[in-house]
Amino acid sequence: MVAENLYGCAWALDASGQFTYATATAQALMAMTLSELNLLLDKRPFLDGGEQGWQRSAHPQDREKVGDSLRRALRSGQDWNCEYRILRADGSYVWHRAAARPIRDSQGRITGWYGSTLDIDVYMRTEPALVERERLLQQLIDTVPALFWSTNANGTPAYINKPFTKVIGASLAAMTADDGSPTLSIVHPEDREAARQAFHTSLTTGIPYIRRYRQIRKDGSYRWTESRAKPLRDEHGTIVQWYGVSTDIHDLVTAQDTIEKRERFLWQLVAKLPAMIDCADANGEPIFRSQQLQEFLGYDLEELDTKKSRLAATLDAAVHPDDLASVKEIYAHSLATGEPYLKKHRLRRFDGVYRWVETRAAPMRDTDGTIVQWNVICLDIDGEVRAQENLLKAQQRLASASQATRLAEVSASIAHEVNQPLSAVINYSVACQRWLAADPPNFSRAQRSLEQIIHSANSAVNVVGRIRALFEQATDQRDCTALTEVVFEVKDLLTEEGHLHGARIVVTCEAHLRPLPFDRVQIQQVLFNLMRNGLDAMAGSVNEKLLEIRIHNAAGNIQVEISDRGKGIAFPEKIFEPFFTTKEQGMGMGLAICRTIIEAHGGELWAERNEPEGAKFIFTLPVEK
Repeated sequence: MVAENLYGCAWALDASGQFTYATATAQALMAMTLSELNLLLDKRPFLDGGEQGWQRSAHPQDREKVGDSLRRALRSGQDWNCEYRILRADGSYVWHRAAARPIRDSQGRITGWYGSTLDIDVYMRTEPALVERERLLQQLIDTVPALFWSTNANGTPAYINKPFTKVIGASLAAMTADDGSPTLSIVHPEDREAARQAFHTSLTTGIPYIRRYRQIRKDGSYRWTESRAKPLRDEHGTIVQWYGVSTDIHDLVTAQDTIEKRERFLWQLVAKLPAMIDCADANGEPIFRSQQLQEFLGYDLEELDTKKSRLAATLDAAVHPDDLASVKEIYAHSLATGEPYLKKHRLRRFDGVYRWVETRAAPMRDTDGTIVQWNVICLDIDGEVRAQENLLKAQQRLASASQATRLAEVSASIAHEVNQPLSAVINYSVACQRWLAADPPNFSRAQRSLEQIIHSANSAVNVVGRIRALFEQATDQRDCTALTEVVFEVKDLLTEEGHLHGARIVVTCEAHLRPLPFDRVQIQQVLFNLMRNGLDAMAGSVNEKLLEIRIHNAAGNIQVEISDRGKGIAFPEKIFEPFFTTKEQGMGMGLAICRTIIEAHGGELWAERNEPEGAKFIFTLPVEK
């Protein structure tokens, strides 16, 4: 039978609503037989408002609705169509659509009804979700702070969302010309033609549209906007619609413009600064080099030897060999600790000439304090260094000349003071000789001459004593000054000269050393002479130039060691003798005076060979008990 093979459940009713037929599928769906479907539950006919057995399979919330709708159809003869939930044999309710049409005889009277029931559960459950999704999509389109719009395939405006109307203050009709093209009246007049040409190109070629322009706002102001649109194509690839979004990028554009202006200013500043700029990453590897530095060195970063790091290649290629070790040491210390870098050294210019520069580097950190970059500035100070070197040499010559003058003055004064009693001694000696040689000898006169000789000699001794006492009174002023302070003061005084010699001065000192009170000026003079001699001894050395000062406790005394890396001591047995010198311009009094001062403080001064090379001068001072 055809009805049994139809999709869904087929059934038939008589004019009163009694089932006259139901397919096996229909009866199985509701788990009822034909008689159970027609059972009068309240003993009243269905048309009189009674309930039939089939209604038991309807959901309680739908039972009254489906019964009333079927009665109305039976009474009116109109087609019946109703959607309701039916209880299945498995105990679940599933949405179905029931539909029926009346069968009439030749006189138009209804003789029965043919109907069918279809499962629409998936549709009923999907449709609300689709409706809800459409509602959410529309809500999204109207809530997102962006201006959505669309046009037909030919560019005729077709839709704008609520924010578009609210922000722009124009309707879809106002943005559509009589010929259906977009008026672009919302675009700034200066940007309008370019926007029109770009959109026309997209319509012609199908290429996505993207354009930045100034767009009007409801208050009449213009703000920078970026509009993007893509075409929607059918299954044949034909464009059927264009969908676009306009995003306010005014703040971004103005910020970028400000940043670009500031960047141009900074680049101009870097380019015009009378300094050489270098930037390195957190590991010290150079990543930028200013034009001035490139011109000074004569090459760029890309030209460095790639077999080793850029930092090592830069230092090896540019730093003077005598300064290279100390520069690398300080660089390594700064990279390891994050401390700023400061160093004066010689740098090789493009023409091979080494010039003195001062290099400073400071770390740039992120918000977490992590170093992300090192910024380096290099100043050409060769002229200043040469001028200081010449000034220092002039000061040294002046000091030597002044020292010689003072020595001559002191010598003349001493000679003047001592000459008179010595002349008297000579004169009285000659007289004594004459009185003794007389015939007969005049012993009484000779005795008086001897007395005058003794008196004149004592006068000479007194003169020397007064001069010595004068010097002792003027110089011996002792206090409890910390020895380390004096050492570092002398180091600071000689630091610049050490740079000129390409030498490093390193001081190591034990803690809590307390010498007996000493004369600050005299000990400072000793340290200055010994450290200065060490720097002079290394002036022509090609090895590492290192002057080390070590202060420590040794056998109940404070021991100070000054070590250099020079040529060593040629005459160790004579260097402390007065007027002995190995310097062309030296007077030979420095070490003799130093030993005198140390011995006057109760200490000792001597010299040793330094290992592996050079000389070591050592002096001791008594400690405070």
